[in-house]
Amino acid sequence: MTRLVVIGAGLIGARHIATVRANPECRLVAVVEPDGDRAARLGVPVYSRIEDVREAADGAIVASPTPMHPDHVRAAAALGWAVLIEKPAAASLGEAEALIATLQAARVPALVGYHRRHHRSVAVLRDILASGRIGRPVLASLIWAVKKPDAYFQGNWRSGGGGSPVMINLVHDIDLMRHLFGEVVEVAALGGAPVRGAARMESGAVALSFAGGVSATIAFADTTPGPWGFEAGTGENPNIARSGQDMLWIAGTAGAVSFPSLTVWTGASDWSQAPECQRESAPDTDPLAAQLRHFLDVIAGRADPLVDVEDARRTLAVALRIEADVARARAAA
Repeated sequence: MTRLVVIGAGLIGARHIATVRANPECRLVAVVEPDGDRAARLGVPVYSRIEDVREAADGAIVASPTPMHPDHVRAAAALGWAVLIEKPAAASLGEAEALIATLQAARVPALVGYHRRHHRSVAVLRDILASGRIGRPVLASLIWAVKKPDAYFQGNWRSGGGGSPVMINLVHDIDLMRHLFGEVVEVAALGGAPVRGAARMESGAVALSFAGGVSATIAFADTTPGPWGFEAGTGENPNIARSGQDMLWIAGTAGAVSFPSLTVWTGASDWSQAPECQRESAPDTDPLAAQLRHFLDVIAGRADPLVDVEDARRTLAVALRIEADVARARAAA
């Protein structure tokens, strides 16, 4: 029975707590959460600081706000706990590099929570691309358009610049594209006009170029109740209504595929012919449950982390470049 501590009982931390409790191969032994109202409802020992935890543990899920990740990972590593770190692992490249050094010195494994890689539908999509059914991927376009409720930003760290959807949400889409197409070699981004009037990015458009030759775009906004987005399309997040709509379109030299419907278009040699479509299938995935099972394998030494901190650092570098491009454009306006 693997013993786990969850650090942070906020929006995502609460989901991790429920996921740990639902897995018969592990046990929640403690939670680190300074908010007394949250702590009172958990039914396990709760501490304000990691250093105060008295229960023995094998691993920790770090679900605290991003700026706290480095300190929390260092404290967990010092206790010899393997760590699952919510994305992004750190707020800056320097902090990410320091985390890598800390984890190497402590000799504890670390998995970063880019849970979309654990979806069966993503594995099927990768298989379609690898099979050559649509030829060599050339173009990709992704939309993430949701409207976050006002309460999401009120009275917490998201109310300022830290609440940008780039660092909270778009990092998932960047990581997904890296998972599908390889490393990003060029980035260009534009920010949209503010709607809420807060000191953070709300919307924008991104162009990415990948080493393998794919050119991709991402359009994003957290101010519109649209049906497009990974969470809405797959139904992975109970807090976001499921639309079942596609949100990623990939075109290759011999066809195309859209996701998450996994609709594959092939059979046309040029624009004079109409392509035929076929839908593949994949079972629904509880990504946090699948990620937890993988984390348990990492702790037991049965698997290497699917996403380590170095891998996550490369996604972070792209996200930071997007934020920097938008900041420069705003300053020049």
